[in-house]
Amino acid sequence: MLTNLARTWGDRLIHPFVRVLGNLGLTPNAVTILGFLLTAAVSGILAAGHLQVAGVLLIITLGIDALDGALARSMNLVSRFGAFLDSTLDRWAEIFLYGALIWHYLAVGHETAVLLATAAMAASLMVSYTRARAEGVGLKCKEGLLTRFERLVILIGGLLLNQVVWALWIIAVLAGLTAFQRIWVTWQADRLAH
Repeated sequence: MLTNLARTWGDRLIHPFVRVLGNLGLTPNAVTILGFLLTAAVSGILAAGHLQVAGVLLIITLGIDALDGALARSMNLVSRFGAFLDSTLDRWAEIFLYGALIWHYLAVGHETAVLLATAAMAASLMVSYTRARAEGVGLKCKEGLLTRFERLVILIGGLLLNQVVWALWIIAVLAGLTAFQRIWVTWQADRLAH
């Protein structure tokens, strides 16, 4: 959904930055690791309760997250390991972000938010796992209501507007539905293959 639109417009916007990174000699994998480390740092800010500051900084990390793939394509360095590293660190980044929210809401005694952040994290990981497992058995599974990009946009919106609980509700429900959608799509693809 939003991911395809962002990719279309994003490639044009980030092209100058890709050129700068290439001139600096940074590799796509280095940019992937840098983006992850910045997200981990933002998670610390989130855990400390500075929600709106974290929201602003996450916009920057979201931009950096788009650079590694574009840099790999521009330098002709697309690799299976690069894709694996990017996907793996994306999962860790999500765990850090939701873990930071769980930490913060435990500290302030907001039990509902703790449960929602836990549910959002579990559902988000299942979205990624269902795709990875489907592809592991040789079936395509890219469909989905809520990809990582959309989840982050919703989370950032919740942080900036001080509506994190609503954002977590939306992510938990729609990511859960996306995981089941991918199970259905994979089942259908398997039936058609026989």
